[in-house]
Parts: sequence; C-alpha cells; structure tokens
Amino acid sequence: MYELNFEFPLLDGTMKNLRDYDGMVVLVVNTAGRCGFTPQYEGLQELYMEFRDQGFVVLAFPCNQFGAQEPGTDEEIRRFLDENFTVTFPVFSKTEVNGENANPLFRMLKEAAPGTMGTIPVKWNFTKFLISRDRKRVFRFASVKKPENIRMAVAGEISRT
Repeated sequence: MYELNFEFPLLDGTMKNLRDYDGMVVLVVNTAGRCGFTPQYEGLQELYMEFRDQGFVVLAFPCNQFGAQEPGTDEEIRRFLDENFTVTFPVFSKTEVNGENANPLFRMLKEAAPGTMGTIPVKWNFTKFLISRDRKRVFRFASVKKPENIRMAVAGEISRT
C-alpha cells in the first residue's frame, strides 16, 4: 500500500499534508512553465474539474531539473499560472524529482511505477503518476501522454470501490 504520509509547502508557503487526500484518486504531475508540454495545464484542469466532485485531485509539483524550464521562484510560478492558465488544483513549491535531493513522494512513486523498460528516473516535465483510491496501485504516464488521453484511466480508478 502506498501511503501519502508527506507534508509539503504550496506555492504560497502554506504547508499541506497529503493525508488530506486519503480516500481520493490522486494524479501527481511534475510541471514546468517553459516546456513544450506546459499547455497540458489546461488538460489537467479539465480532468480536475470533471472528476473533483467524485473524489479526484491533481497535485502539481513544479521542477527545474529538465532543461531548466522552471527557473522562477514560487511567487513567479504562481504569477505565471495566474496570467496564463486557470489552475484551481493544488500547486506545490518547486521541488526535485530525481537525484540525491528528490522529493520523497517522487521517490516512492518512481519505485512503485517504473517507466519504460523498468527505468526509475522521471524522464521529463509533465510525467504523471495516478494513485488509486485504495493506495494499492500506481500508474505512470509519460510526458507525451496528454491529460485527455488518461481520462479513461482516471475514470476507471474513480469507479473502483
């Protein structure tokens, strides 16, 4: 079972315990504002709006480890999102997803759902991890997989009891 027993700061500095999402289907995404995949924020918001009332949440974690495509401060990231996207799901403080200083949530998710051919590291921005409501399953989706193309996986996890 994959426990979400972690606490991280949101972009505004407020601490958020991921146990607040117990009983929900959770989609964790590493994001970046200067990436070719940045328009996926729109699709993530659409998924969130469609399924949030059914126990689904998107958790975004900005990361600057891939092509230095998220160089700003947390305040700059929030301003960029406010000016360019309607994002109402939680966005956390900038973090690392690979390496020695990797966020412990991402360490757990990478081990739970290895990538192509069993690779562990996150390969690029907008890698998505879908965590089942019962915390027994984790699915990984590559950056190229648009949010609308994982809709059926999200719906399937939501419909499980």
